[in-house]
Amino acid sequence: MKNKWQYYTTKEIKPLGWLKKQLEIQANGLCGNLDKFWVDVQESAWIGGRGENWERMPYWLDGFIPLAYLLENDDMIARVKKYMDIILSRQDSDGWICPCSKESIPTYDTWATQLFSKVLLVYYQCSKDERALNALYKMLKNYYTLLHSKKIKLFNWAKFRYFETFFAINFLYELKKEEWLVELAKILNEQGADFDNSIPFWKKPINVGSLFENHIVGIAMMLKQEAVCHDILGQEYENKAEYYHTILKHYHGTPVGLFTGDEHLSGLSPIKGTELCAVVEQMFSYETLFSLTGENKWLERLEMLAFNALPATLSDDMWTHQYVQMSNQISCEKFKGNPIFGTNGREAHLFGLQPHYPCCTVDHGQGWPKLTTSLFAYDKGVILNTIPLPSFLKTKDFEIEVTSNYPFEMNWSYTITAKKAFTFKTRIPRFAKNLKINGESKVYNEELSFEIKENQTQRIFIECDTEITVIDRPYQLKSIQYGSLVFALPIEYEEVMHEYTSGGCERKFPYCDYEYIGKSPWNYALSDFKFTLHKKSISDIPFSSKHPPLTITAKMKKIPWGLEPGFEAVCAKIPQSRMPISEEEEKELYPYGSAKLRITELPLIEE
Repeated sequence: MKNKWQYYTTKEIKPLGWLKKQLEIQANGLCGNLDKFWVDVQESAWIGGRGENWERMPYWLDGFIPLAYLLENDDMIARVKKYMDIILSRQDSDGWICPCSKESIPTYDTWATQLFSKVLLVYYQCSKDERALNALYKMLKNYYTLLHSKKIKLFNWAKFRYFETFFAINFLYELKKEEWLVELAKILNEQGADFDNSIPFWKKPINVGSLFENHIVGIAMMLKQEAVCHDILGQEYENKAEYYHTILKHYHGTPVGLFTGDEHLSGLSPIKGTELCAVVEQMFSYETLFSLTGENKWLERLEMLAFNALPATLSDDMWTHQYVQMSNQISCEKFKGNPIFGTNGREAHLFGLQPHYPCCTVDHGQGWPKLTTSLFAYDKGVILNTIPLPSFLKTKDFEIEVTSNYPFEMNWSYTITAKKAFTFKTRIPRFAKNLKINGESKVYNEELSFEIKENQTQRIFIECDTEITVIDRPYQLKSIQYGSLVFALPIEYEEVMHEYTSGGCERKFPYCDYEYIGKSPWNYALSDFKFTLHKKSISDIPFSSKHPPLTITAKMKKIPWGLEPGFEAVCAKIPQSRMPISEEEEKELYPYGSAKLRITELPLIEE
């Protein structure tokens, strides 16, 4: 299977409308400022400092670089260049680039090498700095030499994430056709984990901190393994991603398309969490899977994550984040005893700078930028708009502007100016109803095709509707969906701010920690499945927790839901009773991404 679609880069695509606002919030928040105060980026060993010498700086750069170039932010681009200049200047003559001594290389987990190969590729694609391409070549050649000579081998994280290196391997092989790259791919694949052997751990996960087989972030990455590896390895594509996805969804699926994993796979309970790193890595896997397979289902799944799970686990200003989010999350306050999570700590669900392990502090930044760079793809003279978000694509041959409030509204338009003729396609979501093109009713088709004429400007108007649907969840619970948006009952809360110093970093406003203490009643059940949609305006914060862009009203009654035994601020996994204890009320549901505290999986009342 050859590449089905290739994505454009930050050179050609720019965000507009609400998407640009979201990226600007990120630039003004934690991701855009982390290097100014957090020791493991500000003083990273990658740039010669005393900070961490492994994954944190590369993780941060992986999101910060495309964010800077998408926004054409001169200050951020200058900082990117400053850090990359230092890192490139520190590369050894033999190609080794990671910040550890020569003596410690055999015990250094080369997951950092694999991750930094992605960073160098991203930087080259954004900046066209040839030094990055040369450094990548030397780094991988050195990696091959060390592995081939058996001076190092894959272990721990590198063993279970080896396939991340294949983005750079594939890119360089297309350029140079050098056989050592194929040999490197084969060595990595031979030493890397066989994920078929992990399936028993997915069906019966064990909460053991060192068990890589059921680690949620590695699993989110793993979904793309076969797609990125099979071609250069000369293997037939067997669509293992769908097989793995089916198993994981069955045993660990959530209403927003995540798999539960408060560090390790956690089952179907709505009060178990999912790590933020897993959100952005699962998004990137889906972006990759669509590019390499052309199967639209991966874009549909991507939308669910991007428009629900990603904004839900970040504060409105994106200065703080949760380590784990829960479907039914009635309060985010410190656990007084053991947490509800399998392996995460008592503060993992707080909103803060680093509420648990620091990986999510640095890794979350790739989510919105990489979504933006996957909005347009091309293949053999055909241009495809994958998701109709507000954006602008400009090449030497054409310009395409997308005017859109999708997914909050189901209408969007294109203005296309072409110097050369080409075929333009747009994907229509499967949930679309009553499709119209330029005012004319059309039979649904998942991809619409238009012949764009040379030296002309053409406008295309897409109109459609969708329905509010009820999705069955485990334990006889229900979730409510409108298009790609999941809705939840929001819970009012009080913010309790904590400022303190830890790990050499002062937590102070705006990057301090917050408990969100739930205050409003949450113990409701649906009276029926009659809903009303209310469209509102999109504020300067697209997924605002105060002013959501649309809401749904539903009729509900209170029930004696109860708390999970042994916990003061966690609702029971299964309501104790569904019998009503109040008169019927009309309640307003928010998009999941806007409802920081919420009940997403709701029971139906029993009379």
